[in-house]
Amino acid sequence: MPMLWFLNLVIFFIMLWQFPVSHCQQPYVNNEQLDCYNNSTVTHGFACNGVSSTCPSYLTFRSSPPDYDTAASIASLLSADPSLIAQINNISIVEKIPMDTVVIVPVNCSCSSHYYQHNSSYVLKTESDNYYILANLTLQGLTTCQSLIDQNPYDSRELSAGMRLVVPLWCACPTANQTARGAKYLISYLTDWDDYIESIAEMFGVDPQMVFDANQLTEDSVIYPFTPILVPLENELSKIQIAPSPPPPPSPEPPPTTTGVTKSSKKWVFVGVGIGAGLLLPALSGFVAYFFHRRSKKGKSVSDSENRFSESAGYKSIPENKPCSVSSAGIQYAIGSFTVYEFEELQNATGFFSEANRIKGSVYRGSFKGDDAAIKMMRGDVSSELNILKQINHSNVIRLSGLCLHEGNTYLVYEYAENGSLSDWLHLKKYQSSFCLGWKQRVQIANDVADALNYLHNYTNPPYIHKDLKSSNILLDGNLRGKVANFGLARTVENQEKGGLQLTAHVVGTQGYMAPEYIENGMITPKLDVFAFGVVILELLSGREAASSDSNKKNGKEELLSASISQVFGGENVREKLRGFVDPSMRDEYPLDLAYSMAQLANNCVAYDPNSRPTMSEVSMTLSKILSSSMD
Repeated sequence: MPMLWFLNLVIFFIMLWQFPVSHCQQPYVNNEQLDCYNNSTVTHGFACNGVSSTCPSYLTFRSSPPDYDTAASIASLLSADPSLIAQINNISIVEKIPMDTVVIVPVNCSCSSHYYQHNSSYVLKTESDNYYILANLTLQGLTTCQSLIDQNPYDSRELSAGMRLVVPLWCACPTANQTARGAKYLISYLTDWDDYIESIAEMFGVDPQMVFDANQLTEDSVIYPFTPILVPLENELSKIQIAPSPPPPPSPEPPPTTTGVTKSSKKWVFVGVGIGAGLLLPALSGFVAYFFHRRSKKGKSVSDSENRFSESAGYKSIPENKPCSVSSAGIQYAIGSFTVYEFEELQNATGFFSEANRIKGSVYRGSFKGDDAAIKMMRGDVSSELNILKQINHSNVIRLSGLCLHEGNTYLVYEYAENGSLSDWLHLKKYQSSFCLGWKQRVQIANDVADALNYLHNYTNPPYIHKDLKSSNILLDGNLRGKVANFGLARTVENQEKGGLQLTAHVVGTQGYMAPEYIENGMITPKLDVFAFGVVILELLSGREAASSDSNKKNGKEELLSASISQVFGGENVREKLRGFVDPSMRDEYPLDLAYSMAQLANNCVAYDPNSRPTMSEVSMTLSKILSSSMD
């Protein structure tokens, strides 16, 4: 009997070792899917530990124009019924779904071998497609590269365009414990940046503890974006629409350099999508600071550092009885929103506008009791720019702190960007010889600028078109974070029901950044900024200027960067041509697959037809995914 008891115990432990996920609930993937060669069982799927081996289930997918933004296209990708998707989301089969809208996808979930899954298939479209990109970008985390590797016969290093892959999408059936608590269905919800378990539970009207239990999580657990969270549901979903979360309120603060925080019961999503597990720990430590900074920004509109800057700089509000010698009613209207100070204060701050303090042109560096500022002298009517800047409050838009009117000139005082313009870093030898922007820094800058433009186009009232975006109008602070500057040509978006279309006979801009419809017809829409931003992405990728003369070309005409990218994607050997396009100063220290995704995004942005270009909200979402992948 003792020997029989011992053998049974051994068999029991062997079973536990072979199936460590076969508990009453499912363990959370915990970002382990990022290392494609990590064979942890939690990266292969949800264990077949439910009451039934097959069941109706639900997936979520975030609309991703232009490829997957209708019920029909999402159904095709996930091998689902488009009519059911349309019905449950209260849309038509061919209706365009706004970017990043959560779409509920009903599927049949079945046990295959040891894991639940809903099978789909996918044909690789380009030579750069791989298991990682398919799992984490195309399918947004509904499967893992480990699952794809395990269920496909192709070696991960031998994939090519045209191959058809089996795609096991993660789903699950309720366990006995969940059934006893009233759960009849499970939905695989893909977490977003600012989700936490309580907010997910509230979204679906369920008890948060059931969500914690379903994923073997506690209140102290960390969850990551683009990873599936199982949510038990008591009732079948019907005609539900979950709107995308708006971006967090903007803040004028640059990112902090410390990580001191207070503990909260809400466990927010950390940025966690990346490439190698070997880089997860250092990347995660950096994101802890970023995450708590983002979270702390939501509760305040003006930072303490901003208040200290204003006070130490000597800015004074205009006394009610002090006359203002202004020549424009527009300036007089706008001036009430800013602090002003006397001309003598500017002279003292800039050393009487000495050459040593000149930044560029009529812009000078000034110091007010240890706080630096950029002081720009302007002639003429600047009321338009003032009226725009007084309504803008975003961490990636250069902040106007105050002004001074003196002898017909207007002196604008901006926050100081220690590292100058992006153009200087990419194109001036003095920067390239001492320090080169790395891949992560370039993607971060692109994401910062996209965030600013998305804010201008969609979250200000009225919306604005910058109209003069270029690398010299993108400034870098002490942390090399991008800030959009120079709103002298900006204008409001009119005729929004017609895509913001305006016409002008006065075409002003910089060669290489102006969209063809603006040059040819004076047409102004938000897609004007999208085109210019696509050129900026190409500058970040290649290190080249937007327009450059080439003595070897016929007639010595300027070569436009927006035209050269089409040559990279044309024909064969795209990956090799892309390597030749990327800035050699990065010395191949960048992920080629993500560089391909970024180049493809830029190529879409500089499309000749403005209707073929993505919106800034779509651009911003795509870049946020590339950034989160790059950080790991």
